[in-house]
Amino acid sequence: MALHFSNDEFTRRKESTLEQMKSRNLDALLLFAQESMYWLTGYDTFGFCFFQCLILRKDGHLCLLTRSADERQAKHTSLIEDIRVWTDKANASPASQLCDVLSDNDLLGASLGIEYDTHGLTAAAGRDLDAALKAFARSEDASQLIPKLRAIKSYSECDVIRRAAAIGDDALEAGLAEVKPGANEGRILAAMHASIFEAGGDYPGNEFIIGSGRDALLCRYKSGRRILSDNDQLTLETAGTWHHYHAALMRTVVIGTITPRHQEMYEAAHAALLAVEARMRPGNTFGDVFEAHARELDMRGMQPHRLGACGYSLGARFTPSWMDKPMFYKNNPEPIEPNMCLFAHMILFDSDTETAMCLGRTYLTTENAPEPISRLPLDLICKNN
Repeated sequence: MALHFSNDEFTRRKESTLEQMKSRNLDALLLFAQESMYWLTGYDTFGFCFFQCLILRKDGHLCLLTRSADERQAKHTSLIEDIRVWTDKANASPASQLCDVLSDNDLLGASLGIEYDTHGLTAAAGRDLDAALKAFARSEDASQLIPKLRAIKSYSECDVIRRAAAIGDDALEAGLAEVKPGANEGRILAAMHASIFEAGGDYPGNEFIIGSGRDALLCRYKSGRRILSDNDQLTLETAGTWHHYHAALMRTVVIGTITPRHQEMYEAAHAALLAVEARMRPGNTFGDVFEAHARELDMRGMQPHRLGACGYSLGARFTPSWMDKPMFYKNNPEPIEPNMCLFAHMILFDSDTETAMCLGRTYLTTENAPEPISRLPLDLICKNN
């Protein structure tokens, strides 16, 4: 079995989930988020692009309904013993077959919690599910039950995240070694991914951000590579990955000469990141952290150039995104607690001057000040040869 945590760790996770289910009087939890399945059982697949559901009964029994292609995947990577397969055929109705499985689990008329807020349950599949359950059982949205538990990391998870951070540092250094006038973005990207894979890391939950020139002002991946000019800028957002856990980094690199605008924006981003660190501790909220970022940048005239969020939680995530909840945005009441893994990014894009400046790194929260888990400095990076 390809498990990355101890049986005791998985037992603790299940017990904490069952306690939350009991507090909400749920007879079973229907899980569709791949992150929840992985966290609870070790089940590791990208098969969530099709219908699958992990049932957790209040007595602790686990039952997975999936496709035949994932049956062996579940047996090899997870603790799940009760695995059912829905039939691939024309006009297949996995939601109806799920009701049969629920009936086998004595859940007719039960109170069910459902994970709706996930890429693992499309709108179409969700409609089919609701229709199938309408006369079968009572149901309610339980999308945030496990994410709230996953947001607080165990000591074992913190060790994995630190390993991911080390892999991420090495990968960014490998990419930066390729940055110079005349360099191809593709070679930079290849160097970073090669470093991660050679270290035993995983594919990230989403594509790395890489963009130069005007494209340095984009905070999403796009297709197409570019050759760096003698005076240029390059924005990189990357993540080290280990057992699907992420530790992200973000930098804008200046190629050639540092312009006054680059310097001004860097100083603002650096000051804002330090202000965020000062608020990233218990007793504050995610909204408080965002306000620290906004206040510092706005005071420096950067309000038109900043974003409406400045970071998010990290952990074990699957495609299409490594971003997790809670996030840093205005008035978010979620509290900062010890043993959270949080990525703070100070992103500034000045479209008028076509200047970018981004600075970000990942932290583990403590009872006091957060712990930066990257060894790399926050200096403005300039490459000119």
